[in-house]
Amino acid sequence: MRAWASGVLFGEGRRARLLRAAVFLVLAGGLIWALPVRKPGEEGSRYHHAPAALDLFERAGITELKEGQRGPGLRLATLDGRRATLADYAGKLVVVNFWATWCTPCEVEMPTLERLWQRFRPRGLVVLGVNVDRGAPRSLIEPYVRGKALTFPVLLDPDMAAAKAWRVTGLPATFLVLPSGEVAGMALGLREWDSREMVALLETLLPGAPPAKP
Repeated sequence: MRAWASGVLFGEGRRARLLRAAVFLVLAGGLIWALPVRKPGEEGSRYHHAPAALDLFERAGITELKEGQRGPGLRLATLDGRRATLADYAGKLVVVNFWATWCTPCEVEMPTLERLWQRFRPRGLVVLGVNVDRGAPRSLIEPYVRGKALTFPVLLDPDMAAAKAWRVTGLPATFLVLPSGEVAGMALGLREWDSREMVALLETLLPGAPPAKP
């Protein structure tokens, strides 16, 4: 299995939001070219060129990665003081979402991630919110999480080491990790995670889901 190496992460801190937004626009393509994505009609799809299935990724706004890609491991503190690893969720479909309290697109998509978690949690889906606020100040993050009524696990990446290892170049950045541990796809920027198109895709990736038909 292949894995990708560390990359660069834009800016730190909570100031200069306009500057960050400008930098985000410049770097927004960085995540996509840095990883081995599947292009339309190219080998390496887990759906073996079934056109209707391939369209599921495109319709949901998810960039599909070639088969065999594995992300760097996660071992981070949780907001409630425990430690969690990606391996803790082996056998589940894991949505790994990198976010920050100062990120407006992150704030907009948070309710859709929560609804996704609530709907599919009984079927083996996990949402992991990886916060990259500098220093991970609980006095900032805990009120934010309570205010948004978020119940999915929140992991803390205070020095952005995990974000760099995952080649995060802008926020929000989200990865779909299959029950097998392979990373199936990624999204850079805001998505509606409980949309009809997204649900249609995730239904095919959940544990025990039958393979998509051509």
